[in-house]
Amino acid sequence: GPIQGDMVHPYLRRRNGEEKVEYPSPQLKDILQRTLGVPLFQEQAMKIAIVAAGFTPAEADELRRSMATFKVKGEVTKLQQKLVSGMIANGYTHDYAQRVFKQLEGFGSYGFPESHAASFAQLVYVSSWIKHYYPDAFACALLNSLPMGFYQPAQIVIDAQKHGVIVKALDINYSNWDNLLEAKTENYFTLRLGFRNVKGAGENEINDLLCKRENGFANLQAVINTGGAISFLETLADADVFRSVGLDRRQALWELSVKDRPDAMFKHIDNIAADEKAIQLPLMQLTEHVLYDYAAISLSVKAHPVSFLRKKFDMLKITKAADLCKLKNGDRVKVAGLVLVRQRPETAKGVWFVTLEDETGISNIIVFPNIAATHKRQVLQSRLLMVEGVLQIEATVIHVMASSCFDITAMFSELRTNADKKSPLPALSKSDEAGTVASKDTRTKDPKQLFKLTKNFQ
Repeated sequence: GPIQGDMVHPYLRRRNGEEKVEYPSPQLKDILQRTLGVPLFQEQAMKIAIVAAGFTPAEADELRRSMATFKVKGEVTKLQQKLVSGMIANGYTHDYAQRVFKQLEGFGSYGFPESHAASFAQLVYVSSWIKHYYPDAFACALLNSLPMGFYQPAQIVIDAQKHGVIVKALDINYSNWDNLLEAKTENYFTLRLGFRNVKGAGENEINDLLCKRENGFANLQAVINTGGAISFLETLADADVFRSVGLDRRQALWELSVKDRPDAMFKHIDNIAADEKAIQLPLMQLTEHVLYDYAAISLSVKAHPVSFLRKKFDMLKITKAADLCKLKNGDRVKVAGLVLVRQRPETAKGVWFVTLEDETGISNIIVFPNIAATHKRQVLQSRLLMVEGVLQIEATVIHVMASSCFDITAMFSELRTNADKKSPLPALSKSDEAGTVASKDTRTKDPKQLFKLTKNFQ
């Protein structure tokens, strides 16, 4: 399409309904023709300096290095007089020379070599192609390559599910250390989560256990008999991996907590009291399981945590991320979700860009400096954030321009059942707000620790 904005070449003219670039000299045409008259790459800046302004190769390289130091934009400005005067001496108008310099200065904070652009474009294309045609393999590979990149495991899994990939939970009988692909169902292979996702589980311990799995474990006692430390098995129970032997995480933790375990000559003696055998543990609610999943493996295939708050969100007239496209540009809205990304680029002049996720998708928030200053704690510390603002829709690009921000992380503590108010289910704690070290026991973490998914870039 037509080039728009400040980067439009000064000799871009419309003729017979078509836009045509007019170049002031054949030398510059050779340099800029491929980019329609706009200098985009550092190599072009160097060639312009040499051909049009009489720079030596060393001086042109100084120009390139000055642009590369994007945090010190003044370095480029120092060369303005030499570039402009050199171009005028070679027959270019003062106006054109100034425009060329402004273009070079304009992309000085983000310009890069053409080779970098080509390699990045190839990576983007290949990654997009694989993600489109093989979302199962793409998600599996990303999970096995973590930690890396922009998103956390939960977002990779959720995106795979939205593209039709079936994701199965960790299981003592079916999972390996790495995430893996199982039998194909419909279009894609099923993605089975691996033990590498479990916080506190070491690869050596897992591999020792898997070597003894052979044809599978019939019950929890068979797992215990492998000789693994009880603390290690409790870590696995926290991750809810014993479903295939008939135990959810609470039942598994209860059985593992039995203090007296007969060993050696006493190991065949049943020492469990009758009243212990008869105990029926209360079933954990789905909300509890999801919170514990995030505590143990940073994701859950059971449900999205925000889905449990939707009724309250509806009462607060909070719009689902997926419904933003149904509204009009300029509408006032409320959105809320887990904070995935907070970033404040150097070139954004203090503007924050925040990405929120609910059970339907993501919403992109723009927080201008005056709003960020007023709501600094909410913007920087919230795990669950609600934003009021104005909707901005340009084609398929949707943003919410924030006017107010609210930390509603405490709403996760309300997901506890009354029977479990004193249980180690996650709840807000003042120690987290004070920045003190949190407990290593995942069962005692509060929502600000559970949903520590945020990537902060400044």
